[in-house]
Amino acid sequence: MSNSRIAFLKGHGTENDFVIVPDPDNAIDLPPSAVARLCDRRAGIGGDGLLHAVRSAAHPEAQAMAADAEWFMDYRNADGSIAEMCGNGVRVFAGYLQRAGLVEQGDLAVATRGGVKKVHIAKDGAITVSMGRALLPEDGVTVSLDGRSWNARNVNMGNPHAVAFVDDLAHAGDLLSVPPFSPAAVYPDGVNIEFVVDRGPRHVAMRVHERGSGETRSCGTGACAVAVAAARRDGADPARTGTPVTYTVDLPGGTLLITEMPDGEIEMTGPAVIVAEGVIDPAWLETVAG
Repeated sequence: MSNSRIAFLKGHGTENDFVIVPDPDNAIDLPPSAVARLCDRRAGIGGDGLLHAVRSAAHPEAQAMAADAEWFMDYRNADGSIAEMCGNGVRVFAGYLQRAGLVEQGDLAVATRGGVKKVHIAKDGAITVSMGRALLPEDGVTVSLDGRSWNARNVNMGNPHAVAFVDDLAHAGDLLSVPPFSPAAVYPDGVNIEFVVDRGPRHVAMRVHERGSGETRSCGTGACAVAVAAARRDGADPARTGTPVTYTVDLPGGTLLITEMPDGEIEMTGPAVIVAEGVIDPAWLETVAG
């Protein structure tokens, strides 16, 4: 690990917050133990995850995407584990790139483990991310908690989701631990679980347990999964009607607009805020990276 002072920023998208570590040349070693400590809210900087900002050409997992996207969002969960994608993270990642003068307002592409994501930075600061298409595997799960059970819709947004419609968001409990689900074989690598209630026509609210992070204030891919599951439940399928469908999704940390296009592409629009920047003491990082 470098002995130089390591820059970081802190940002959030609808209060889903992240530690951002700029590292264009992929020169900083970030083992899981270091990521977990950086994301620790008492012993570190604090965040629901970490955004390692690397040029695609410099990262072995992203080199194949370098021709389409200059920057790779090497995303880590708060426990240090690697994740495929994070929708709020992409917005914050794009907000960081603009703040750093590395991209301008308008269109750009960001490489992720879930593929290349198209991003648009609007004049008013809102950021829209093309999140790709949802996959809807036939196999679902039953989520059970405190004597209640719900059938959950299996939605894959580049990462796995189980969407359960409930009568009251309080039924989700504290979401500190993974809500029990079965059969476990449906999600061998774990799953993000969303609990959803209706607020009005094409308007829902949700809480989420994010795999590797516990309950978070917001989850972009989760909001997309919820909007698709709600649309299918409501009998709406843009691929059949040729008409886009938009859902307003309220999360504890704010509101996202999710639009599913007739070609299946899903667009997520919301804010991205950079709240602080500073430096990480390399000596401290060495002590927690063992």
